[in-house]
Amino acid sequence: MQLFKLLFLFILTPSVVSAEVHEATLNNGMKIFVKEDSRSPVVVSQVWYRAGSIDEVNGKTGIAHVLEHMMFKGTKTSRPGEFSEIIAAAGGRENAFTGADYTCYFQQLEKSQLPVALKMEADRMQNLIITEEEFNKEINVVMEERRWRTDDKPTSKANELMQSLAFVSHPYGRPIVGWMDDLENMHYSDAQEWYNDWYAPNNAILVVAGDVSSTDVFKLAKKYFGNIPSRKIKERKPQIEAKQKGVRRAELKAPSKLSYIQMGYKVPALDKNLDKDSTEIYALEVLAGILSNTSTSRLNQNVVNNAGFAVSASASYAMLTRGGLSLFELYATPSEGVGVEKVEKALKDELAKIVENGVTEDELSRIKTGVIAGDVYQKDSVFYQGMQIGQLETMGYSYKLMDQYTNNIKKVTSEQIQMVAKKYLVDEALTLVTLDPQPLDPNYKPQGKPHVH
Repeated sequence: MQLFKLLFLFILTPSVVSAEVHEATLNNGMKIFVKEDSRSPVVVSQVWYRAGSIDEVNGKTGIAHVLEHMMFKGTKTSRPGEFSEIIAAAGGRENAFTGADYTCYFQQLEKSQLPVALKMEADRMQNLIITEEEFNKEINVVMEERRWRTDDKPTSKANELMQSLAFVSHPYGRPIVGWMDDLENMHYSDAQEWYNDWYAPNNAILVVAGDVSSTDVFKLAKKYFGNIPSRKIKERKPQIEAKQKGVRRAELKAPSKLSYIQMGYKVPALDKNLDKDSTEIYALEVLAGILSNTSTSRLNQNVVNNAGFAVSASASYAMLTRGGLSLFELYATPSEGVGVEKVEKALKDELAKIVENGVTEDELSRIKTGVIAGDVYQKDSVFYQGMQIGQLETMGYSYKLMDQYTNNIKKVTSEQIQMVAKKYLVDEALTLVTLDPQPLDPNYKPQGKPHVH
């Protein structure tokens, strides 16, 4: 099982992708999207639920991810683990991942095996059995996963601290894997409640991509999912983050060879209304690329190579979120003997240069060319094609956004990048976490391990 903070980078040419996407809605409210791709006899099936850590409440953090684990533990007609065995016997692979904004279950199979996947997904959508015995075994697995993903990794702990410090009232401040205390005190009834609240066809999306006919997929979807009754979905309360009015800092002491610094500026995400002016959002997207997209990016060139202040430095920006907020983040691992204060100044200096002078046309051209060139690689994956549709639709956007992305990137100017850097990348909106490395224990053994269901 995987945890997704947000995995989404559009890399598309102006080709009319949306023309190849077919959609339908069942009477119970479940949406179906089909992306036909006949290059190989393979099909990817993905069921997306609009339920992630953003929907959790204090005291029950991590429950979205825990329920994802329980979805493999049997139904009224199947025993624990049988789902995975059947997919493997059919020559396929399957897994699931939980994010802040959604949970997704997927299979990749030879195209004739699609009915197998859909039948079993429909079964666990309505017939999941959560027993206290299976839950008590699996919650220990999840705690092991938390130790492996976060507690054993100082930079992961720093990131967790960053999120909780940046988002005080918004649920993006909670870790997707959950706080350990919440996991230790979780009850199997919590998982049952989450399943009852969110796992319904009218809160789900089916995406199928590959060598299939949309007509056939719609028939199969109606056959297996059409009779599952819709349910009233739990009301989602507004969760507003108060405007930040000053720098927030924290220091983490943890065993590590090197120090680490992570900086996050509060910035907007793309509005769900695609008719609204999105100039700032695409300018932030391009700015992140200019700072760290390639070996010739500003952070690599100026902070890592030329100055030698850091062994690595990068930037990121998630322009798409269900929660309406995002962070523009900078990360760096200082070189041995270089203090985090010097690296912080170096990172801020790079931002100041952009505020003062903008970016060059050569930089803009390289980024825009790279975006278009990346399409060659992305379109080779039917899984990624499905993910684009599923993420967009589950987060409240439209898959048709894929058509707009490249053209909007092409329109970004140096002046627009200069403007968003000046407007948003300011100390009043900055949260900063540093890692103070402590001596390593030569006898220390990692406490966690990855999960394999």
